[in-house]
Amino acid sequence: MSTDHPPGLDLDRLRALLDRERPGLLDGPLSGRLIEGGRSNLTYAVSDGTARWVVRRPPLGHVLATAHDMRREHRVITALRPTPVPVPEPVLLCEDEEVTGAPFYVMEFVDGTPYRTAGQLAALGPGRTRAAVLGLVDTLVALHSVDPAAAGLADFGRPEGFLERQLDRWARQLAASHSRDLPGVDTLRASLARTLPRSPAPAVVHGDYRLDNVLIGGPDDGIRAVLDWEMSTLGDPLTDLGLLVMYSSTAVLADSPVATTAHAPGHPAPAELVERYARLSGRDVSALAWYTAFAWFKLAVILEGIHYRHTLGRTVGGGFERIGDLVPVFVEQGLSALREG
Repeated sequence: MSTDHPPGLDLDRLRALLDRERPGLLDGPLSGRLIEGGRSNLTYAVSDGTARWVVRRPPLGHVLATAHDMRREHRVITALRPTPVPVPEPVLLCEDEEVTGAPFYVMEFVDGTPYRTAGQLAALGPGRTRAAVLGLVDTLVALHSVDPAAAGLADFGRPEGFLERQLDRWARQLAASHSRDLPGVDTLRASLARTLPRSPAPAVVHGDYRLDNVLIGGPDDGIRAVLDWEMSTLGDPLTDLGLLVMYSSTAVLADSPVATTAHAPGHPAPAELVERYARLSGRDVSALAWYTAFAWFKLAVILEGIHYRHTLGRTVGGGFERIGDLVPVFVEQGLSALREG
């Protein structure tokens, strides 16, 4: 068996587990590589020389009292598999930390491309780019159309008070990263708290819905799979739409460290994405300015946390020195969204 173990994944133990739990699945020794890493869950591609699978586990050194995170991701893709929402087929959930150091799950490998930058998306050309991004909206409508109870997800979250808890969570995160004055951020937070909209009927919410969290492929450039369900829950579906609108704004500079595809030729404007979502879903989007402003606030807080860790010397890699300059831009965009709404 392979002795080339990527960090955090013991391929010999994984092979033994799969042979025991899914006999006949593997044809040969496993090889593997880390394809995503960081503070988020780790993603590996593994192969037996004939077929490929994906393994997801928590970050290295992550203290996880229960298998909640992995169980949650595995549960939601299992529930959504029979629905029109494209997700990888789950293969196995392992909550025994003895196997590879943490709970993990295995799912099928889906061919496709996660487009992270405008430059990558531009290679498709304007027509294909437009179709791909509109497909992102259509898939979001399909997700929000899933009946949580019918999918076995009735207890997947606490929709009551969802927006209040979300705003409080990110306000507390901001306080924990405080290292400098940020003009306007307190005004933005207070304005969001004062103008909380009334949420529509709850839906399965992805929590981080954007183009580089889906795989696009095939002759139609269709969405082959929606990935990264670690923030999914039952909640207000318009939070997903607000985040998608934020990521589709050209206010995020094309050369910034924050991934954006909005500058790619053919990329639909945010207004068109909102109109399409409203038409296909039948939902009232009149309060979307709040949700978009909240998305700007949330990302401002995340970026400020990265900036704070960078000032303490706790980040590794390039580009982090520019993150701090982006935070005021995100705050101002949030305030602008509320004013214009």
